[in-house]
Amino acid sequence: MKIYTKTGDAGTTSLVGGTRVSKAHPRVMTYGDLDELISYLGLLRCEVDQALPLRRIQIHLMNVSAHLANDGRSVKLQPLDEAETTFLEEEIDRMTAALPPQKAFVLPGAPRASSLAHVARTVCRRAERSAVQIDGKSEQDERAIRYINRLSDYLFTLARYLCAGHDDYWLP
Repeated sequence: MKIYTKTGDAGTTSLVGGTRVSKAHPRVMTYGDLDELISYLGLLRCEVDQALPLRRIQIHLMNVSAHLANDGRSVKLQPLDEAETTFLEEEIDRMTAALPPQKAFVLPGAPRASSLAHVARTVCRRAERSAVQIDGKSEQDERAIRYINRLSDYLFTLARYLCAGHDDYWLP
């Protein structure tokens, strides 16, 4: 199978379900942002303890991405599991309990893994901004947006956690 199809040469692509849309369509922009996020999470996985649930998050993001790429005509996708959002909340609470209170805005910095988590967080926020622009959102789209929102909170908390409580703050 060839990697190139030439079907996108005119600036269109197919959503899950077959509908052809512009590559600038909100669904395409969203799953493109999620693809970037999944890649950054892979880079972060190279830097941190493998006990962190980053692979689990990547796998769920692949499901989230598939739902957000869906034109509504595909019935093959399994519903998104809201337990994954709850899992992120529990992880946020666990890490937060081990951190000192946040005093001000955090400046990303050392260690490298913490800064990579901040980069992933900013890409996650962009994906969320893209997702909320989708018209006619389904219940699965709304679940996906909640997950993405919580994931950005998780990544912020993870970045602080990876600093071992030694955040660099910006004070106006």
